[in-house]
Amino acid sequence: MKNILIPFANGNEDIELISIVDILTRAKNGGAKLNIICAALNDSLEVKLDSGLVVKAHTTLNQVDFSTLDGIVLAGGFDGMNNLKNDERIINIIKDLNSKKKLVAALCASPMVLDKAGVIKGDFTCYPGCQNGINANHKSDKFVVVNENVITGIGPIASSFFALTILKELGFKEAYEGVKEGFLINHFNIEF
Repeated sequence: MKNILIPFANGNEDIELISIVDILTRAKNGGAKLNIICAALNDSLEVKLDSGLVVKAHTTLNQVDFSTLDGIVLAGGFDGMNNLKNDERIINIIKDLNSKKKLVAALCASPMVLDKAGVIKGDFTCYPGCQNGINANHKSDKFVVVNENVITGIGPIASSFFALTILKELGFKEAYEGVKEGFLINHFNIEF
C-alpha cells in the first residue's frame, strides 16, 4: 500500500487538484494499492479553490502521520502554491520524502514549493514564468518531466498526464493502462 498525501490549499487550481484526486482514485478503485490522503492545510476541511468552488478534504494536515507517507502530490494555482510554500510542514514533508527517494510531485506553479524545499535539480517543468529564480534546467516543451523521484508538470492542460505519470512511476502499470484507456488517450495515441 502506498500512502500518498494530496494537500488541499486555499487557492489551488481547480482542474489540477480535481484531476489528481480523480485519477488516483480511479486507479485505487481499479485495484492499485493506494491510500489517498486528501488533507486540508487549515483546521477546516473545507477549502476554497481558485475559481471559488469549495471542496471538502478527508482530513486535516495536523491529523496525518507523516512517517507513513510514500509520496506527496501538489496541485498548483498561484495562491495555492503560496499557501503550500509558506507551510513549513509541507516543506519538511517534501525534504523528508526526497531524502528517502520517495515520490515528490508538483504541477503548474507548485514546483516553486519544491524549489523552496531544495529538491529541484536537473530537468523540471512548470507554468511559464514560475521557473524564474529556480536554478535548474527548465523544460518548457514538456507536459511532464520525471527526474528520479521528482515529477513536475507544466500546468492545467497537463493535469491528467501528470497524474497518470505518477501512477506509472509508482509502479501501478495495470491501473495506469486502465485509466489511460478509459480517458481515450490510447485511442488518439497521445504521447506525454
